[in-house]
Amino acid sequence: MEFIYDVIVVGAGHAGCEAASAAARLGSKTLLVTQDMNKIAQMSCNPAVGGIAKGQIVREIDALGGQMGIITDMTAIQFRMLNRSKGPAVWSPRSQSDRMRFSEMWRSVLENTPNLYMWQDTVSRLLIKDGEVRGVVTNMGVTFEARSVVLTNGTFLNGLIHIGAVQLPGGRISEAASYGLSEQLAQLGFTVGRMKTGTPVRIDGRSIHFDESTEQKGDDDFHKFSYLDFTPRPLRQRSCWTIYTNEKVHEILRRGLPDSPLYNGQIKSIGPRYCPSIETKIV
Repeated sequence: MEFIYDVIVVGAGHAGCEAASAAARLGSKTLLVTQDMNKIAQMSCNPAVGGIAKGQIVREIDALGGQMGIITDMTAIQFRMLNRSKGPAVWSPRSQSDRMRFSEMWRSVLENTPNLYMWQDTVSRLLIKDGEVRGVVTNMGVTFEARSVVLTNGTFLNGLIHIGAVQLPGGRISEAASYGLSEQLAQLGFTVGRMKTGTPVRIDGRSIHFDESTEQKGDDDFHKFSYLDFTPRPLRQRSCWTIYTNEKVHEILRRGLPDSPLYNGQIKSIGPRYCPSIETKIV
């Protein structure tokens, strides 16, 4: 294992994977550090890529040579063009992917990228010399030097999970939070804040009455995220299913508001504007 690089990327979510891939393909000797090699590019919240505004960004990444559109096409199990009731300028591509295949394919792409190396560990602090970033130090006590460090830590820096009144430290469920970097960044003069994101529950498909749901199939016409002709879409499309709430559900949600971390003062950070938790929609 080598310990001197041109670029170090901390965190192997979607942003970290693209950053590491881009740096390596541009000729920089690059190290990607992640806490878990089996959770690379994990689709934590849901297996969707794109959507309103986000779909345009994925295609811009593709136009700039990124990998996300290609990997999405190769792991897609449903594709829909959203906003078709409006003009083509605001049509938005959105795909549902096979979560496991998406992560596995990203790892395969990274492992086969020249100049790109990976290390499973947690970065605890930046290496600072003469007022400049010179590398990172990990929890295992390993020092890696580099001229540039890219932080793509996602939800892991001092991460805290709320499940009702229960609070658990973690970046994702059953995955450890990362400590040290936030405190160091604050000491270096950076403003450190917190944001809130909500993750939908996983449900057992065997418990769903699909006959009382509305089937939502993928588009018949063939669409892709990537503009590259050689990118296949090998997986068959699968349907999504729509269900609706009613006043009985709303009443259950209202009764549960005192236990909602967002409304009982447990969470004081800002949530996403266009992806509110279900209880927010009835308040």
